[in-house]
Amino acid sequence: MESKEYPERVLQIVSTMDRGGAETLLMNIYRNLDREKIQFDFITHNAQKGDFNDEIISLGGNIFQLPSLGEVGPIHYLIQLKKIMTATNYIAVHCHTDFQGGFPAIAAKISGIEKRICHSHSNGWPMGDGKRAKLILYALQTLIKMTATNYCSCSTEAAEFLFGKQAVKKGKVDILKNGIDIASFMNIDNCRESVIQELSLPKEVKILGHIGRFSESKNHRFILSVLKKLLDKDPSFVALLVGDGPLKRQIEQEAENLGIIKDIRFLGVRDDVPRLLKAIDVLIFPSLFEGFGIVALEAQCAGTPCVVSDAVPKTTDMGLNLISYRSLEDDLNIWSQEIENATLVKTPEKTLICNNIIKNGFSIQENVSKWLSLYGRDSQSSITNSFDLLRS
Repeated sequence: MESKEYPERVLQIVSTMDRGGAETLLMNIYRNLDREKIQFDFITHNAQKGDFNDEIISLGGNIFQLPSLGEVGPIHYLIQLKKIMTATNYIAVHCHTDFQGGFPAIAAKISGIEKRICHSHSNGWPMGDGKRAKLILYALQTLIKMTATNYCSCSTEAAEFLFGKQAVKKGKVDILKNGIDIASFMNIDNCRESVIQELSLPKEVKILGHIGRFSESKNHRFILSVLKKLLDKDPSFVALLVGDGPLKRQIEQEAENLGIIKDIRFLGVRDDVPRLLKAIDVLIFPSLFEGFGIVALEAQCAGTPCVVSDAVPKTTDMGLNLISYRSLEDDLNIWSQEIENATLVKTPEKTLICNNIIKNGFSIQENVSKWLSLYGRDSQSSITNSFDLLRS
């Protein structure tokens, strides 16, 4: 029997390792691995340093920064991928670039890597529904089908989008739930006052929060419209917008034009998301499309009510009476009233929160074992008992 050289390595293909939903999931998995037995390396496509880069290096991972497919074209891109993939004996390549995942899968196939995994994190296509856009999407989906050995997804909706309903119906797609580290939310108390003090907010403030990249899909313009409607009725509302991205300056300018810039705090990228989610009154999450919506799961873990668009999969609901889904076609008055109602929702007990999230399969410990099975390796982590998570 051939002896294994530890740690075995898996190559993760991502756009960038900033604090987005897929990236947060990846880091949650990575932190909970037995890294003496299995390690992650990362290919990113952003010249700028990612938010998680330093932590990845400290955990023993490598980061390879490449120009994007669009910048250099498919031939040069494949050459660069193959160079990295053949330099290390990877047991698997795991692609998180949605519809572009077929290109790393081609390179992995050429490089002789047996496990070539394409992972869908979105249920939308940014190029729209035009004939040309549909043709491009079909070609990219076909490329994935020709080169990937495994399909996986964060939700049924995201699976159907990238791999098709038939693939889901035939059981060809593994649904890997976006697990979170429940313990990181359980022992944070009395943080609201410190957040109010840090941001110089009035004591009687009502805090509307959003955490996400400033991109078209996150629909920040809608948040501004809802906030303005809320402020017309109740001037005690303030919005905390956490994140960065290409549309941030544009959203700041629109807030200025609407006369509500003083009622918004643009907090940038933060490493204290559990604390902020505990401090806010309501999470607003009006995404145009969303593979899962891990922030809504984290908010529920913090005991915080959420008002989200109906583009967010219903599997985000942990049965805690903390989440409501609204159509983006609904009148702004409906959204503002839903948010006002949410401020009155009672926070569930910690034990109930913890148990419901574990029961629904969103504990990171359970997720680790499923990811390792995907790589053809035995589980190296067990599910943490919910009551253990409540200990200080």
